[in-house]
Amino acid sequence: MSETVYDLAIIGGGINGCGIARDAAGRGLKVLLVEQDDLASATSSWSSKLIHGGLRYLEQYEFRLVREALQEREVLLKIAPHIIHPLEFILPHDQHMRPAWMVRIGLFMYDHIGGKISLPSSRTVSFPDAIYSAGLASAHKRGFFYSDAKVDDARLTVLNAIAARELGADVRVRTRLVDGKRKRDANEWCLTLHDVDSQASTTVFAKGIVNAAGPWVKHLLDDTLRVPTTSNVKLVKGSHIVVPRIHEHQHAYILQNDDKRVVFIIPYEEKFSLIGTTDIEVGAIADAAKISPAETDYLLRAVNRFVAKPVLESDIVWTYAGVRPLYDDGSDNPSEITRDYVLKVDHDHGALPLLSIFGGKITTYRRLAEHALQDLKPFYPAMKNEWTDKVRLPGGDIDSVLKTTQIRAEQYSSLPADFLRRLVMRHGSRADSILNGVATLNDLGKTFGQGANLLCEREIEFFIREEWARTAEDILWRRSKCGLHMDNAEREQASNFIADTVNRLMSKI
Repeated sequence: MSETVYDLAIIGGGINGCGIARDAAGRGLKVLLVEQDDLASATSSWSSKLIHGGLRYLEQYEFRLVREALQEREVLLKIAPHIIHPLEFILPHDQHMRPAWMVRIGLFMYDHIGGKISLPSSRTVSFPDAIYSAGLASAHKRGFFYSDAKVDDARLTVLNAIAARELGADVRVRTRLVDGKRKRDANEWCLTLHDVDSQASTTVFAKGIVNAAGPWVKHLLDDTLRVPTTSNVKLVKGSHIVVPRIHEHQHAYILQNDDKRVVFIIPYEEKFSLIGTTDIEVGAIADAAKISPAETDYLLRAVNRFVAKPVLESDIVWTYAGVRPLYDDGSDNPSEITRDYVLKVDHDHGALPLLSIFGGKITTYRRLAEHALQDLKPFYPAMKNEWTDKVRLPGGDIDSVLKTTQIRAEQYSSLPADFLRRLVMRHGSRADSILNGVATLNDLGKTFGQGANLLCEREIEFFIREEWARTAEDILWRRSKCGLHMDNAEREQASNFIADTVNRLMSKI
């Protein structure tokens, strides 16, 4: 039995939990982060991969959320330039939409509500345009340009966990909180943790808890911690499809469907377009495991209202689906439920705080962490001040992906430049740990795939040793997206090799 006492135990290794762990550890707290599966294995890898203000939220009068999100977009572009990149959007206009003057007013607000921005401002674009109407049907005569950003959501989560660990946090994956209770005599929470792999149980103690369990936030309160609450989550399923690139340029489309919802077409992994998302309320997490035929049809119909060449179901190369745990604000329409976050603190009449997170979106995770620690400040009077907006995430100490790639291409001239670029886009300056001592491709060890999407033994080992990867899915679909670029046989070979490598490396720990 461990006698370790933590200042703060954070339950949930999604973006909110990892963001709070990083922030809290940097303020001097002794932090434990517990995740029952892999980091970002749930909602935080099921997003549309965007850092954005949420243009459509203006129609729902979510002005505070949009303002905060746009301000955060600026911060995140600076602290994670390796995994977050500007993205141009085109909103094609047709007769089913709001009048053009109304769209322009909305975009003017979007340009200014967040204060000073570094990205290009919105403007009207006449079609046909060699770039900005590429792939669209000729019936569309104009569109509107605006700016946002794209992100590797799973890597953003992992990098926050790495930063927390570097600041002293204890990060445990595949570890489930199975019981927790307040020990008032010792002024501590007593937590029983279960290691999913070894089946061993451990007891630890904490002065406070953050419930960042996402879709499981209510379950953790009701069943594990036995702390009653009147707050609820609504589980809203969002599904995406991936198809071969609809156009060869770098901009995304935001399409307004005839039901007034929006669907994105986003350049994805160079060769593909990501299309999503749906909004369907579900009763259980298991109900959102896979995209349904109806959702597939919905996304295809929405896209085919705008594109010149119809996208067929047979074109789909990959799908993913998951739930967004939104705060239950009483709305009956899943698309109108607030995407804002709500923080609830239960402090048992002045001691042993428990902070629970309801809702939220990936763009505002860092501000959510600041607000959470602000709410916990009375219980930790020695806690230091805010800091995360000024310090780059691990690997983010680079000028740009382009410049860093050029430097690495000169250093490692025998390696493919596109492979080096993708390595930098995943790891930033931390790619040097993988490349150290490499002179030829053979020095990378066993390889899978080719070109930009080459997955090598050195990187696989790095994911396992440094980033808590334990399964093929962790590596092929979250730490990298190399699985998308392999056929079934290559994925099976890579999966077998990863399993053997995990066993070999973990046996030495």
